Amino acid sequence: MKKFNWRLLFPLFCALSSSASYGAESNVVSPGVGLLQIGLALFVVIGLMVLAAWFMKRLGPISTSNKIAMKVIGGISVGSREKIMVVEVADQWLILGVTAHNISNLAHLPKQDNLLLHQPQGSAPFADWLKRTIEKRHAENIEK
Repeated sequence: MKKFNWRLLFPLFCALSSSASYGAESNVVSPGVGLLQIGLALFVVIGLMVLAAWFMKRLGPISTSNKIAMKVIGGISVGSREKIMVVEVADQWLILGVTAHNISNLAHLPKQDNLLLHQPQGSAPFADWLKRTIEKRHAENIEK
């Protein structure tokens, strides 16, 4: 990031200080000095806006805690941008149809704890393959 060269503003401050002494003698402000004051005021306002944006970036988004405990239980893709999601809210499961432009409530069920304990067969083929491979290598290392 380049450092700002404050020496470039020296002529501006000299002109403003001379206009302040000139303004004390008479109430007439030359067009050049008026334009210079407007430009300096605009520069200060834009600088304050940049500083405020920097502070907001450093602080990050203001997070408000959820008043309602919600949890995504699961989902399945039924198209390129369409999904069916199961969301738990309080002691209810909501079955939602989610598209790119809309969320629709398809049904609601009471909380189903027994479904969370049992995974269907073949639901994680990679996990099963990885477990078999690790056990196989472990058995080979013991034999050696």
